Amino acid sequence: MVRGLASKQGSRVMKVAPYLFFDGRAEEAIEFYGRVLGAKVERMMRFKDNPSPGMNPPGAENKVMHASIHIGDSILLLSDGKCTGKPEFRGFAVTLYVANDAEAEGKFKALSDGGRVEMPLNKTFFASRFGMVADRFGVVWMVIVAS
Repeated sequence: MVRGLASKQGSRVMKVAPYLFFDGRAEEAIEFYGRVLGAKVERMMRFKDNPSPGMNPPGAENKVMHASIHIGDSILLLSDGKCTGKPEFRGFAVTLYVANDAEAEGKFKALSDGGRVEMPLNKTFFASRFGMVADRFGVVWMVIVAS
């Protein structure tokens, strides 16, 4: 676990996990992250499973109300949110720590499929590889080789 993100509270550990709203594309994102990052679905609920259906966006019965996926040792939470079809991801990036340069190059290339490179993957003064890419959904990923 990354230092600074966990603290002991009795026998419980405090964690921070990003929650991303894909506005109707969550299932597509889950499949994409499964293919390119090896993400595994831990839990997924659809809006039709909501005991208060009056709170659901119209026509969203089969959309993802809540999902949690594992990427390595980390958890990413996802939802279709309001299902407007216009996801916006601004003001943050998700960092993907990888073990070596080859893995960095493979993950960076896979994440950039259908997306755009924000900063090419290169050697830097702080890592053997670092780059930034916005994936096909607009989520910005920073790929870095852990030192």
